[in-house]
Amino acid sequence: MSYKSVYLQDTLTIHDIYSIHYFEYMCDFSFPGESHDFWEFLYVDKGEVNVLAGEKSHALKKGDIIFHKPNEFHNVNSNGLIAPNLVVISFSSPSPAMSFFENRILQINEPERLLLAQIIQEAKHVFEGRMDDPYQEQLIRAKDPSYAGEQLIRLYLEQLLIQLIRRYTVRTSSPNPPIVKSVKQKADSELMAQIQAYMESHICETLTIEQICKNNSIGRSQLQKLFRTKNGYGAIEYFSRMKVELAKQMIRENHYNFTQIADTLGFSSIHYFSRQFKQITGMTPSEYASSIKALSDQPV
Repeated sequence: MSYKSVYLQDTLTIHDIYSIHYFEYMCDFSFPGESHDFWEFLYVDKGEVNVLAGEKSHALKKGDIIFHKPNEFHNVNSNGLIAPNLVVISFSSPSPAMSFFENRILQINEPERLLLAQIIQEAKHVFEGRMDDPYQEQLIRAKDPSYAGEQLIRLYLEQLLIQLIRRYTVRTSSPNPPIVKSVKQKADSELMAQIQAYMESHICETLTIEQICKNNSIGRSQLQKLFRTKNGYGAIEYFSRMKVELAKQMIRENHYNFTQIADTLGFSSIHYFSRQFKQITGMTPSEYASSIKALSDQPV
């Protein structure tokens, strides 16, 4: 047989990465703005922000992503009420397909959010330095990076952009048929969502395994297996992490002191709150507040 190859064409390619950031800002953060000759997008992972793109102002909420084309002036400001978590990635691409993203605000779905998470995860093992420094001007390669990490970042980013273009332009049958979940997988996902919603509604209380099991009609061993399979943590540790995530947001919003936050979230004492916070984040509440505040106040 005589085989002939097919050259695989590139429709959208990324050449260079300039920055990969994950920010947890104070509710009064303000970035005065900049413009540069490469692309940048901002994704709101939590909270809300106000963004200026060119001459237009936009109020973005959780799940929104905005693209800034090369040489477009842009800035970002917290709204003074809600502390935001943001993903900001800038890159260069020569592809004409990028014109799709000019003046666009889109919404990210779950598969696309997972791609963003993979980019952030790879970047932690490929580049040195802090990902929450808004004034970092150059990515520094790690001395011992993960294998092919830079290539995976490029591939994940290209896949993210291609999926967005497909989802917003192709209205006929999807070229990627959805993965059919088994009955058990679907039931587990629904049960997990139910328990997570239950925890969120009781986030200011002290829950026990017994309470969670009783109020969600699930056995203790099944509950622990479900959480360890889905999240890698037991149910109570997961609940503690939910509390600390909310505590971090409350610290950034700067409306309450540490004692008030501990009381609001149902911790037995400020000392127990501080221990839990440090165990999960690696910082005390004071250290966390200082680090975020220092970045928020750092002059350009």
